[in-house]
Amino acid sequence: MQGMASSLQTRHRSSALLDHLARLTRQRTECALAPLGLRPRHLVALTVLRDHGSPTQQALAAALRMDRTNLIGLLNELETDGLILRRRSTEDRRRHFVELTDDGSARLAEAEAALAAAEDEVLGALDAGQRETLYQLLVQATTSHVVVDCAAAAAEELADGGC
Repeated sequence: MQGMASSLQTRHRSSALLDHLARLTRQRTECALAPLGLRPRHLVALTVLRDHGSPTQQALAAALRMDRTNLIGLLNELETDGLILRRRSTEDRRRHFVELTDDGSARLAEAEAALAAAEDEVLGALDAGQRETLYQLLVQATTSHVVVDCAAAAAEELADGGC
């Protein structure tokens, strides 16, 4: 009996299915965001700004786990579209705070509605209870791998003596 259970566990690995689901989701997400002039990385940055206030650029880079150079390119795109605003710190002229504009909030709301429709398409085979279970399992599996606490990132920034 135990050999059979072990055999089933080996046959039912989730990695390939998670990768396939991620590809389907990514494809639908990109299609849903394109008409809004957004890409997934824009959406993540806008969401962090909405949910966590106006961090410094360095704290935002840490929260997004992005290199500062790549973050600058991302912020330039969002600022050009009027979705974010960068303000220089009054205490330290080297620091910039990033904040979501009203247009950014509106575009984010549009994007979230478009993404809900895309998710409904990708997860259409699951009922509401199954989707909730999937969500809770994904949260549990990813909790230790996600950094979205801008306050903690800012504290690390100060400890490192960064700008």
